[in-house]
Amino acid sequence: MLAIEIEEHARKLMDAQGPKAIAEAAQKARAFEEQGSAEQAATWRRIEAAMLRLQGPRAK
Repeated sequence: MLAIEIEEHARKLMDAQGPKAIAEAAQKARAFEEQGSAEQAATWRRIEAAMLRLQGPRAK
């Protein structure tokens, strides 16, 4: 998946599900890792990272 596609997918998920989308992406990545699907897992990790960037910095 191209970087632009990752960003678009992340944005759509965040718009639809809010912050819980980050947790769902992490769960999907882990499930693919357990199944041995490294490529799919890496894609979901990239989507998760993009959503974290969209969320912005956290205030302390």
